[in-house]
Amino acid sequence: MHNRVSPGTKPRWLKVPIPSGPEVSRLTGILQSRGLHTVCEEARCPNLGECWAGGTATFMVLGDTCTRGCRFCNVKTKAQGTPVDRDEPHKVAEAAVAMGLTYVVLTMVDRDDLEDGGAAHVAATVQAIKQLRPDMLVEALTGDFGGNRDQLGAVLAAGPEVFAHNIETVERLTTRVRDQRCGYEQSLSILRQAKEITPGIVTKSSVMLGLGESEREIEQVMDDLRAHGVDVVTFGQYLRPSLLHLPVQEHVTPARFAALELRALRKGFLYVASGPLVRSSYKAAEYYIEGMLRRRRGATVGAK
Repeated sequence: MHNRVSPGTKPRWLKVPIPSGPEVSRLTGILQSRGLHTVCEEARCPNLGECWAGGTATFMVLGDTCTRGCRFCNVKTKAQGTPVDRDEPHKVAEAAVAMGLTYVVLTMVDRDDLEDGGAAHVAATVQAIKQLRPDMLVEALTGDFGGNRDQLGAVLAAGPEVFAHNIETVERLTTRVRDQRCGYEQSLSILRQAKEITPGIVTKSSVMLGLGESEREIEQVMDDLRAHGVDVVTFGQYLRPSLLHLPVQEHVTPARFAALELRALRKGFLYVASGPLVRSSYKAAEYYIEGMLRRRRGATVGAK
């Protein structure tokens, strides 16, 4: 049964309290004192308090202004991004340690205005974290770098344990949902290349539902991700940030999300996070990946 949208209504499963409390305030203060941005705050994520308390957070580097204009995203967009803060890698590393994180997601605004798309800056941030806390796990959630293998390689050379890039939606809706410089095949290619460059890396992608996609198209995007070696996938509900963004076509029920999770697991994904409030950076997925990576690391140490 499909839950078609009525204007001005939101189903009960999407109504959650605004994250608050002393721990959220403390962590917000750490970020503000360093002038840092997190997607958790920028996107007003309902899982913020839970993730921060659980030792994960998503830092957004290279400023708060994207050079692309996807029609689902609430991040500011202009042809030119903000000036790059050369001290940001060190600030992010310091904040991650001060927040007591064990798993850090680094995401970025697209920076088509920079010669290397911002790859060196992302790499420097990964390296800064590793220098302060070698045991901290880092997920690099990046743009597509216009399909540039060298720029992708620069990020991977810094040593993140996880590479993530979001395909966002099904192939048919890509040109309607994402900026024209993005591409369905280009996203798949970047994910495949990450495995080619660093065979042992965990790869991850995310799909939003409720934009008008069909069941067959969801099946196809899962098959395409697996065919390109993607290990982890998340499915969440698209929520319209403002009237200037694409309208929600459907509120997908928790039961359908649960069924989708089972289908994806049968296709061979190592882990699937699927639910109305799931986002591309989601604590359940990160807990699973962290546990898996630390077990791998322990096995490697034990074998020496």
